[in-house]
Amino acid sequence: MKFLDHLEEWLIAFLMGAATLITFIAVLHRYASGFPIPVVQDALIKINLSWAQELTIYMFVWMAKFGAAYGVRTGIHVGVDVLINKMNTPWRNKFVVLGLLSGALFTGIVAVLGSKFVWSLAHTDQTSSDLEVPMWIVYLAIPLGSSLMSFRFLQVAWTFVKTGELPKHDHSHVDGLEEEVKA
Repeated sequence: MKFLDHLEEWLIAFLMGAATLITFIAVLHRYASGFPIPVVQDALIKINLSWAQELTIYMFVWMAKFGAAYGVRTGIHVGVDVLINKMNTPWRNKFVVLGLLSGALFTGIVAVLGSKFVWSLAHTDQTSSDLEVPMWIVYLAIPLGSSLMSFRFLQVAWTFVKTGELPKHDHSHVDGLEEEVKA
């Protein structure tokens, strides 16, 4: 289960790095194609990178879905808890669990409906305009990201029931810095 502990970070880091690299190459290609160097310009114009923008857009959609799950796991997902924090502890705890379970239910419903949509889309010939990949692959981010987010809500709820602790994000903390200081 250690792999699942940081699944979102790995996926987001990979997608962000790949999107940055693809965008850099596409921009470099666009500008280099404009230089009037006979052999180089002819070779670059033959290379078609029109798909790069579409791919990076889809990668950012996937990043957003998995980023929301990361936010739930680490405690940085948006939450309005001003009134709940003013309640006495037993009522506060009940409402925290209710909120977490409601988040799990909602994202679970989105995952199920997203799965049904992807399943129906998988039986069509619909493809993306530039990449020409099946659109069900693009929309697969919805059920996968929502399922992971629902799992994270349940994970946080379970931890809260057992320990009374919610994940808190410390803006001043940098992961891995302790190991670097020790070395």
